[in-house]
Amino acid sequence: MTKTRISRAFHRALVPAAALATALTLPAVAIAQDAGTPAAAAPDAAGKEPGKPRYGSLGIETGNMNRDIAPGDDFFAYTEGNWADHTSIPADKTRIGYNYDLEDTAAEDVRKIAEQAVAHPDTPAAQRIAKVWTAWMDEAAIAARGVTTLQPLVARIAAVKTRADLAALMAEPGFASTVDIGIIPDPKEPMRHVVAVGQGRLGLPVRDYYLEQGEKYDTVRKAYQDYIAQIFTLAGVSDGAQRAAGIMALETALARDYWTPERERDPIANYNPVLRPRLHAYAPGIAWDTMLAKLGLAQARQVVVGQPSAVRAIGQHLDHDPIGLWQDYLVFRLISDHATFLPAAFDDAHFAFYDRMLGGVTAPLPRWKRGVDVLNRELGQDVGQLYLKTHWSADADAQMGELLDDLKAAYADRIGQASWMDAPTRAAALTKLSQFEARVAGPKNPIDYSDFQASDDPFANAIENQRFSWARQVRQFAGPVDRTYWWMNPQTVNAYYNSQTNQITFPAAELQPPFFDPEADAAVNYGAAGATIGHEMGHGFDDDGRQFDGLGRLRDWWTKVSADKFKAHAEALVKQFDAYEPLPGVHVKGALTLGENLADLGGLEAAYLAYHRYLKRHGEAETIDGMTGDQRFFLAFAQSWQFKVRDEALREQLLADPHSPDNLRVNGIVRNFDPWYDAFEVKPENKLYLPPDQRVRVW
Repeated sequence: MTKTRISRAFHRALVPAAALATALTLPAVAIAQDAGTPAAAAPDAAGKEPGKPRYGSLGIETGNMNRDIAPGDDFFAYTEGNWADHTSIPADKTRIGYNYDLEDTAAEDVRKIAEQAVAHPDTPAAQRIAKVWTAWMDEAAIAARGVTTLQPLVARIAAVKTRADLAALMAEPGFASTVDIGIIPDPKEPMRHVVAVGQGRLGLPVRDYYLEQGEKYDTVRKAYQDYIAQIFTLAGVSDGAQRAAGIMALETALARDYWTPERERDPIANYNPVLRPRLHAYAPGIAWDTMLAKLGLAQARQVVVGQPSAVRAIGQHLDHDPIGLWQDYLVFRLISDHATFLPAAFDDAHFAFYDRMLGGVTAPLPRWKRGVDVLNRELGQDVGQLYLKTHWSADADAQMGELLDDLKAAYADRIGQASWMDAPTRAAALTKLSQFEARVAGPKNPIDYSDFQASDDPFANAIENQRFSWARQVRQFAGPVDRTYWWMNPQTVNAYYNSQTNQITFPAAELQPPFFDPEADAAVNYGAAGATIGHEMGHGFDDDGRQFDGLGRLRDWWTKVSADKFKAHAEALVKQFDAYEPLPGVHVKGALTLGENLADLGGLEAAYLAYHRYLKRHGEAETIDGMTGDQRFFLAFAQSWQFKVRDEALREQLLADPHSPDNLRVNGIVRNFDPWYDAFEVKPENKLYLPPDQRVRVW
């Protein structure tokens, strides 16, 4: 999960499963929704008139368009150019656009829930929410505590004498670890849990920041080292500059051995099951027994190792680097990772580096908005159950069901007609599609937070959140995987596909205008929400997701002939995106973004077919306001990716995020799709034009 939302197509996007379109009638998609009975109507925080779309007369904000730009030259600018020319990014944001406007709306909704809980703490959930919210908002109390809240944990770091002590501490809530240990569904047997280990997070968010050459990266590295020294100084620790130099050298050495984001996407390379007796020999230098016991996993018989060469390198550092250096590292990470919960000097230093230097923002978010983020992290599904009571409607539920049915049928059609796919692979793909599950609104079985011990100290609550979350996972470790679990909250503006459960999940907050509007033209909903649904379903068949079957098992169900043909058109898309250069000298990484780009293209193909299935039932689309149905479909697709981004944030995205910049998720996709050419009469003289034999077709 990401802290900063790059795009709404998040997580490992993959999904569909199957049914033979040419011979079988597809059953209606079962929508798993556990928000209780949908409300009769969903009030609109933005003041939308009942019975009318939020944007324009059809659901498209035509005032944002720049009609002086030919759609075939820059379709994104044609759709959003006027908006982009007259819109500035607020000082406290790295990005702006519909995605991020919706996040603001959801934040306002959560704020109201929190304030209502403070005013009326008459249920256990309201009491927890009120306590966490009040603790965060009480800046005077935070200032009065000073660093006293840190002292017991810093004392524990200082007490480390042996490497076993070090390993034990790294396995406790609140302390950083270069070895990431978690509990996941076993990729080969997804109904059982397995312990997974891999490379841990470093202080800089992107590996390339440590290793790339050039003035921009030199500036980031110097600022980061200065920030480390500043944290020690603020904490009253002497020799901050010297300690900072040691930590920078350690993290840089680790980064050299860390896997690139591209390699991390390979599920086969990252699946290395190791029996416990062999673990010490497989990755020496790590006190495995100590760490697993401390984490409550002493009974684990097997561990799946991801990024094995990086894990072995981490072991060498843990075994050979001075304990004093590791103590410095733990102190720095303890303070830096929790700086936002500490007095203003720490919070300001954290903002100056991570937000101003790396993100380009010049002002912090209002404290209440940051408090919403805290609530969503710590008590997200408590809040979500209250959110759902007023933010999901029966009408929306019914229309989403129709959209999902049409998208699933469209995928079955596309798979059934894919000329490059042979019969055995096609049959397996359709089987996977038939096993796919869609979930909307909110979880069927929300998290029970009754064991969450809320405090008046936001730092203590942050530590408690880590303890609570891990304890919940450990309790489930010996049992079967809970397929009803949601990795997002209902109030999250995002969606995801889980390859190990073959599910797509759409929280209620994502299904809002302009992405989904029950009052909008059907072309708009299919172009925006339909393409988003199609994207998430398409992840089930992208370069990563295609390696999992309909039951979520990591299993090769492709014949070599079909796999080779898939790889050929995937490589063509890689080359297209490699050529894009959003910042001088910084290109899109076509291999890193391949999964998302395939899902975008395949999702658009399926959404277009789904829209035309809808028209067959409801009648052909009229030309309205000079726009045909197909034009409205593509305009809605482009509108859904409205964005402006700061260069600093864009650089970080290009280095490590699997999503392409949003304008390229429009221009880089539509130029591969024949119906777009027809809709806007795109000719060879247009800049986005690709000859037919150079267009990539997923299906």
